[in-house]
Amino acid sequence: MNAVISMHGNAVRSIVEERAPRTPVIGRIRPGIKVLTSGARKNERAVKLYDELLASGESFEKIGEEIERRCGLKNALAPRNVPYFTCRRSDFTNPDIADEILRRYGEDRGEGVKLYRFPVTFAFNDWMANIPNEMATWGTNGRKFFSEYGPDGTRFCKLYAKPERDPRAQRAQRNFGPRKSVLREDTSIPDGVCNPEQCPQYQSRQCNLSARFIFAIPEIKGLGLIELPTNSIYVLQKAYSAMQTVALARGKLTGTHFWMSKREFDITRINEAGEAVRQKQMLTVLDADIDISALLDGADDHPPALAADEAAMLLEGGGGDDAAGATGSVHVLHPQNSAGAGDALLHAHPSPLQSRDDEPQTGPDREESFEEKLDRMSDLLQRLGLSAESRQRDFRIFAQAKYGRGWTHRVGDIDGMNGLLAAALDDRAPLDHAIEAAVRDAVYQ
Repeated sequence: MNAVISMHGNAVRSIVEERAPRTPVIGRIRPGIKVLTSGARKNERAVKLYDELLASGESFEKIGEEIERRCGLKNALAPRNVPYFTCRRSDFTNPDIADEILRRYGEDRGEGVKLYRFPVTFAFNDWMANIPNEMATWGTNGRKFFSEYGPDGTRFCKLYAKPERDPRAQRAQRNFGPRKSVLREDTSIPDGVCNPEQCPQYQSRQCNLSARFIFAIPEIKGLGLIELPTNSIYVLQKAYSAMQTVALARGKLTGTHFWMSKREFDITRINEAGEAVRQKQMLTVLDADIDISALLDGADDHPPALAADEAAMLLEGGGGDDAAGATGSVHVLHPQNSAGAGDALLHAHPSPLQSRDDEPQTGPDREESFEEKLDRMSDLLQRLGLSAESRQRDFRIFAQAKYGRGWTHRVGDIDGMNGLLAAALDDRAPLDHAIEAAVRDAVYQ
């Protein structure tokens, strides 16, 4: 009755195989630095200790602990956003890795050798595996509350269950395996659904976005990956858009060399008085040295006709308009989850991460750039379920049939496609039928 099937489909042979494997991490690159607060700078001993520990390569956590222990100053350090990343020996299991990263990719722009830009590759084709993220409240003993999505897309607030007490041993019962999580059900969140507007932790800024990039750096050796934490929704949105664009064009994320850098943006935020204010902020940016337009066009890899076996799969279940919605078809043209149900959930419990008013801008009332048009198209494709690997070829066939080769180089065609995709958010049936017709035509070419 306790038999378990491993992730590979075979019966497990060890307790270790029962648990989901964790990505090994060998080091951390930080998006900024920490400096002494104005109050701590008045303490000469704290200033001297900070300078000494910083020069010796200690982590900011260690520096803060030492200042608190020796000087009695709590929370003596505050984060500061800078145009470079922090790569310190103390943040790696093998400190020499930090030196190697700086040697290969560091630059001296007048402040010593700093890490301004470096290449990364991702190990997974699922963007969430490359940038795991959640809303979380952290305490001295780890996570106190954290978000988790249900099968229907509802975002729940969870916490770790208290261990049961063993009446015979008069102590907490030993837990076998990972800690169990349960829905949060209290006066603030009575139904367990994450609702930031009613959450006291979110309103008091105790609950925030917690995310991290997990990647490898070319030419850097080590049995594991490197992480870079972030709590910025702007960074997460831009990275998500970049990954979805590459996944749409190439069909996968692995094998692509991205570049991590920092760039200054004008962002809009709501102050304590409820007013929208603009400020400049350095954001981590993900980019790739690839011709995304050529990849989207599919000029190199799209054959004039589909292979016979693919054609059989596409046409299984019959042709015509009714085939588009047939559940028995091997190649389903509708996403698995209902768009209407997802929209209802989003409107019922809007996420603070989804406010379009807070998106970074580089100038007031400026015209949308070509790159932003492509980003908007990527977002629309994802919302329509067309960015999934099984749907990308169908979309490329349809787009090339409608606009011709090289359509992604023409602004008018990009605008036209964005208009079609935006209209499909309200009524997707015409778009699905058009895509299916284009695929059928390609089969019989």
